[in-house]
Amino acid sequence: MNSPVYQTVIVGGGFTGLFTALHLAREHYPRSVILIDKNERFCFKPLLYEYFDGEMDTFQVVPRFSELLKGSGIIFVQDTVQSIDLHQQEVKLASGNTYNYSNLVLALGSVTGYHGVEGAKEYAFPFWTQADAIALERHLRDCLQTAVQTDDPEQRRTLLTTVVVGGGASGVEMAATLADFLPHWYSALGGNPDEIRVLLLNHGEKILGGDINDPLRVIAEKELQNRSLSIEILTGAEATAVQPNAIEYKSNNQVKTLPASTTIWTAGTSIHPLIQNLPIPKEHQDRHGRPLVTSTMQLLDFPEVFAGGDCVGVGDNSLPPTAQVAYQQGANIASNLKALALGEELKPAKVNIRGTLLKLGINDAAANLFNVFEVAGEPAHLIRQGTYLTLLPTPIHDFKATTEWLDEEIFHRHLDPHDVGKKVVQAVEFIGAGVVGVLAARKLLKMLGDEDRRGQEDEEIKI
Repeated sequence: MNSPVYQTVIVGGGFTGLFTALHLAREHYPRSVILIDKNERFCFKPLLYEYFDGEMDTFQVVPRFSELLKGSGIIFVQDTVQSIDLHQQEVKLASGNTYNYSNLVLALGSVTGYHGVEGAKEYAFPFWTQADAIALERHLRDCLQTAVQTDDPEQRRTLLTTVVVGGGASGVEMAATLADFLPHWYSALGGNPDEIRVLLLNHGEKILGGDINDPLRVIAEKELQNRSLSIEILTGAEATAVQPNAIEYKSNNQVKTLPASTTIWTAGTSIHPLIQNLPIPKEHQDRHGRPLVTSTMQLLDFPEVFAGGDCVGVGDNSLPPTAQVAYQQGANIASNLKALALGEELKPAKVNIRGTLLKLGINDAAANLFNVFEVAGEPAHLIRQGTYLTLLPTPIHDFKATTEWLDEEIFHRHLDPHDVGKKVVQAVEFIGAGVVGVLAARKLLKMLGDEDRRGQEDEEIKI
């Protein structure tokens, strides 16, 4: 008779998977833990735009798993999962290796959803990974270089036109970022920055419709028009086909063709194929076809399997696919795994949505905190990056990335002192941005020359 295998396997090294592993390490989980991901590096997706436009470095946004897990006791396996057998409790990898488990954590996330649009998968650029960011940057630079060398005005117009498909948070953030740095890139090559076009193509009548960032729509619409380049927003426009140098869309029952050398796809997601292939009955799936989990984050039919993030549904709750949700779910799953191993009672997972953060270009953002407090512009930018940096995995990486950011954003950049200090301090008090918030607030107050007030604010700020 084979001896039972007492080890936990985590499939997927995104937010939920990595944070689960790190929390298990911190809680001195008594069983071995294996984290499997096909990539060498973790991708902190909310800051991928900063990596893309050069605001932040590789080690800050896409650190290696080996670095993040060093000294944790977590075994990292870089490989592609080929299949998951829930009945046999085993995970098969493309390399031919097989891992059995006593407990499994499904943290596979979702994949880009092209929704059957012809040519979208072949010709549109996704934006999920470091490789996506690198590929898109190279393509855009090639387009600009070719455009500045051509005498054909129609060809140049096509080369300088970028269409972002999808008016959700990802599309808005991408369009705003492009509108800020593309004109600078083109101008540096000797081109006319006024020739750059960035269009946001949205199926719905409103951007951010049905999104957790919906309360920020008015700010977003205003800021999209106030970028270095005004963004053209096409609403009620459904993408129907993508070609190498054009995109077709349907608007007012008419199919139109828009010449564009670059199409970026941010129009939704689909269920990960491995999740689709799991033997989960229809009645135990949500309306999107994702497996449902209990309040303790376990599959209904396989209680030894925990799952979190946007690859599963949590009862009737509709949780946004954000870093703060994944972080909290990872902590909850880790706590319940330890309780299970020690024979203790499992506790329902609780997720507290503290607000939303939306990037609106270089050094610009909007923040909605607890649906009661809104900040826009550079103060919101400081809050957004400071908050995400406090979520970076492992204290050493958090400290290293944070100090680099502080040095650039706070200590070496000149901020307009008028009213900025007060807004940042107030925002920090709301979201608890920890050391980053305290240092940022202190620096801004010092710039205002208000030392007496700084002492008072230090008493009020809670880390």
